[in-house]
Amino acid sequence: MRDFRKLDVYNRSIEFVDSIYQLSDNWPDKERFGLISQITRAAVSIPSNISEGSARRTKNDFARFIEIALGSAFEVETQIIISRNRNYITEVEFSKIIEELTIIQKQLNSLVTSIRK
Repeated sequence: MRDFRKLDVYNRSIEFVDSIYQLSDNWPDKERFGLISQITRAAVSIPSNISEGSARRTKNDFARFIEIALGSAFEVETQIIISRNRNYITEVEFSKIIEELTIIQKQLNSLVTSIRK
């Protein structure tokens, strides 16, 4: 079993989840069961898959869960773009959250690459 708590990408993604919750707190109530639900579930999926994958026995299984986390990160990116297009977030908020997310995406990609070697 790998200690996921020591992975920078895990800790960064936990902080990212908080950022998503804070960001979506001010969105319209009509989005509570739509975009808010979707983006928070996808964001939570990132660290959840990192931790779940760390308990898998093989490197390939671990890598697969990291790939799922990466897919969730790209899903969140799409939802952030939609929230900007709906004027739920400002350009400044958009830039900041995308910057955080891009770092996570790169770290996940690097982690998958290193596991698969």
